Amino acid sequence: MPKPIEVTQPSDREVRVVRTFDAPRQLVWDAHTKPELIQKWMLGPPGWTMPVCEMDVRVGGAYRWAWRSVDGGKQFGFFGDFTEVAKPSKLAHTQTYDPGDVGGSMNPDEPAIISTAFSEANGVTTLTLTMLFASKAIRDAAVSTGMTDGMEIGYVRLDDMFKAAA
Repeated sequence: MPKPIEVTQPSDREVRVVRTFDAPRQLVWDAHTKPELIQKWMLGPPGWTMPVCEMDVRVGGAYRWAWRSVDGGKQFGFFGDFTEVAKPSKLAHTQTYDPGDVGGSMNPDEPAIISTAFSEANGVTTLTLTMLFASKAIRDAAVSTGMTDGMEIGYVRLDDMFKAAA
């Protein structure tokens, strides 16, 4: 049985999220690197769609994600470049917030660095995602959005996808 995310702040600029999945590492990797899968689970709270999920998963490749609310069409997103791709064990990328018409601000000149490690033991994959922000203030602003709650909502959807495929 997967455990809910464990969220820690190892330093004043970092957020670390650890989450297990009852699925082989390759499936968890695919769910984080294939747009057609990401668009099914990485939606956060109910009421959002992900109309844009463009990913060129290779070192130097770019990605762009955008979410849209179903009840008013407000949109926001993230974009960046992949800095490390070691299939199926590690993925790292820069991440810049695009406030769209939702608002909020993060300094676009100082993207976050997102590193995700995937390890497997006995058919259970542990995902360890570390977000390194440019400053404590930016980290705290990101955390205050309920970001990790939205991540867990998406991960529960991902659990359901893995169960349905089993």
